[in-house]
Amino acid sequence: QVQLVESGGGLVQPGGSLRLSCAASGNIFSINAINAMDWYRQAPGKQRELVATITSGGSTNYADSVKGRFTISRDNAKNTWYLQMDSLKPEDTAVYYCNATVAGSHDYWGQGTQVTVSS
Repeated sequence: QVQLVESGGGLVQPGGSLRLSCAASGNIFSINAINAMDWYRQAPGKQRELVATITSGGSTNYADSVKGRFTISRDNAKNTWYLQMDSLKPEDTAVYYCNATVAGSHDYWGQGTQVTVSS
């Protein structure tokens, strides 16, 4: 079992920055079997969309809407993944979730953290 807890959301002005964190805890074998960590977001009235992915090998991928503005990373020692969000826009407003893909198991979701970009 893996538990994921997101943090770092909040209210920020357009053009500002936030760093979201996703901390994993639970079975250490499951944590070490995380093949990929994704960040998703869901805005009111919209479908959940994939924002960024980082694999266990360190490869990253981003949605076109956030390329050049968001950076996904990880700290293996802390079992924590990050989403650095710069040059934020009002359309980035959403609840952000992390999702872990664990080899030989099902995906795990965090509870979400609200990001609001508004002046």
